[in-house]
Amino acid sequence: MKKWILHKTIIYVILLLGAVFILLPFLWMLSTSLKPSNEVLIMPPKWIPSKLVWENYKIAFKSAPFKRYFLNSVFVSAMVTVGELITTILAAFAFTRIKFKGRELLFSVLISTMMVPSEVLIIPNFVTLSKLGWIDTYKALIIPWCASVYSIFLLRQYFFGIPEQLYYSAKIDGCSDFKFLWMIMVPLAKPAIITLTILKIINSWNSFMWPLIVTNSEHMRTLPVALSAFSSEAGTDFNVLMAAATMIIIPVFIIYLILQKHIVAGVSRTGIKG
Repeated sequence: MKKWILHKTIIYVILLLGAVFILLPFLWMLSTSLKPSNEVLIMPPKWIPSKLVWENYKIAFKSAPFKRYFLNSVFVSAMVTVGELITTILAAFAFTRIKFKGRELLFSVLISTMMVPSEVLIIPNFVTLSKLGWIDTYKALIIPWCASVYSIFLLRQYFFGIPEQLYYSAKIDGCSDFKFLWMIMVPLAKPAIITLTILKIINSWNSFMWPLIVTNSEHMRTLPVALSAFSSEAGTDFNVLMAAATMIIIPVFIIYLILQKHIVAGVSRTGIKG
């Protein structure tokens, strides 16, 4: 009994330390966003401001066209998520139920692309979009991210958990592949699809490097790019910068808190099958 208690205590201590380690940057960001300028860089660091300067949020909001950036972020995140769901569901179904020559080889090739660092592809992708004339357009922000090998892999593993007998029974009854996918596979894979949706929204919302590279004008940029407006040759207003970062993070943080159980359920049920 004592050994069991010691084991559980060690586990909880490790988890608590991990949680504190992860939360500290967010707590520091929130604290800094409410500090007066003279307390931002003082040593030793001051966690609790002498007074709460809510004016930092007002200054941050006025320093950049946040309304336009917000609308761009919402539109791009929505379109990228819809596009990825379409390609992911169709591809996962094809790699699970449709038998064609070279299926496993093709899937292996796709999986191997996950080993390539995304930074390596930035320049080739930028050159391609430049030749297509897509720079500083919504097409550059949306189309390159409408497919994900990781999402296909995750949903494929979930589809493998659905009995294959359902597919053959439906085919005997004259059901088409698309109808079977839409009427049976998609509803049964709802937890995994919700998980992919949430993760894609969060990832797209927080994307910084790609929107910064492929956009030139303010009216095309997204919220994370707005953070660059607070850095200049004269220096950086860290308290205002942290206020802007807090405003950007809050929407996805709320979404995650509300839907976190779906992420856990979708990933835990996926397993490694096939």
